[in-house]
Amino acid sequence: MQRTLITNWNKFPEIEAEVKHYTIGSENDPSFLQDEFIARGNGRSYGDASLGDNVCSSLRHNKILHFNKKEGLFIAQSGILFSEILEVIAPHAWFLPVTPGTKFISLGGAIAANVHGKNHHVEGSISRHIQFLDILLANGEIMRCNRSQNSSIFYATIGGMGLSGLIVSAAIQLKKIESTNISQLQLKAHNLSEILEYFDQYAGYTYSVAWIDCLKKGKNFGRSILMLGEHSKENEVQNKNKKLIPHGNKAINVPFNFPEFVLNDFTIKWFNKLYYHKNIKSKKELQSHYDPFFYPLDSILNWNRIYGKRGFIQYQFVLPKENGKTYLEKILKKITDKGWGSFLAVLKMFGPEDEGFLSFPMEGYTLALDFPLRNGLFQFLDELDIIVKEAGGRIYLTKDARMSSQMLKDSYPKLKEFQEIIMEINPEKKFQSLLSKRLELI
Repeated sequence: MQRTLITNWNKFPEIEAEVKHYTIGSENDPSFLQDEFIARGNGRSYGDASLGDNVCSSLRHNKILHFNKKEGLFIAQSGILFSEILEVIAPHAWFLPVTPGTKFISLGGAIAANVHGKNHHVEGSISRHIQFLDILLANGEIMRCNRSQNSSIFYATIGGMGLSGLIVSAAIQLKKIESTNISQLQLKAHNLSEILEYFDQYAGYTYSVAWIDCLKKGKNFGRSILMLGEHSKENEVQNKNKKLIPHGNKAINVPFNFPEFVLNDFTIKWFNKLYYHKNIKSKKELQSHYDPFFYPLDSILNWNRIYGKRGFIQYQFVLPKENGKTYLEKILKKITDKGWGSFLAVLKMFGPEDEGFLSFPMEGYTLALDFPLRNGLFQFLDELDIIVKEAGGRIYLTKDARMSSQMLKDSYPKLKEFQEIIMEINPEKKFQSLLSKRLELI
């Protein structure tokens, strides 16, 4: 048995696993169901959600099954990447209804994580736009499910971290656009209070996201840059010949792991300072292609190597809007007092809670932070967990690599409903991951 060294995007944990590739056709051979395994897409989650002793890669299972160019219904196998979907749909004036900060994720992985984007406060997570799913269950049956047909399995699969079954294919409703450009408005906020006021003031924008300085103290505590966007109208695009072009493939590459001393508290502090002052004016309007707006880091291949060989932890939590400011202040203060800043700190506003038993979003604020792995980091994040729990918030499973099972039980109110469904359709626990075992998910 040949084993391969694999890890997810944050490079922790790193394990040896048996990796198989699967394709499922009209004559289904579910022989791989004999062993315990977890499905895996392009490995762009952060943590151990798609890691296990046995991994089934979906990347060869990536065909487009149907694309209605008039109505925008798109059906594809689970291994197709968002980047591949965009290359097909953008020239026909369609766009993904929801997308996270990278286009190099698989469709199946996006559904298993129920990904959200910059438009959650308006358009929810990807689950809201799914028409149906075809799922390979533990007994070898391929079952179609949606909100009215096998609905309990549908709600256990969206955001279910691959534990309900293997997503074979999915149908999603695309978003109609007039161009592939994004008209943007960028606003500098001097402190945390001001950025939260901006989120409310500009809540009518479809897309909103803020970069936040986690190390600044004093009157500029929580200073930020808010980035707002809308799909540009056809008459707003200067070059009509380029109004509907997909992304290119040009990117620079980080060829090796950086030495750990490169990304330290001093360099992070200076990066934050330079990034905040890159916008000279307090308000800036611009228009760009969708690629740098939605996927700024995709232009740097292997950017995770910047964090060095040990990797990093991405810590993402959500806080209810009520008292959200108070608890954000508490968390940011602990970070500034510790001096452990985040190279990337992304603040977004969420709308109402999504469908799904393990739905992460709730109406409020979500903050994602990248911390280089170092001694004492897990203990520090445990301290942040206490504040998140006190606020009534929760941690995003897709980004998790160290949360306790008790924290999960205390913060996901529909966990028992999820576990009951999984026991019905996966009683022998054939679909298992390091995350599911660590958190006693099933």
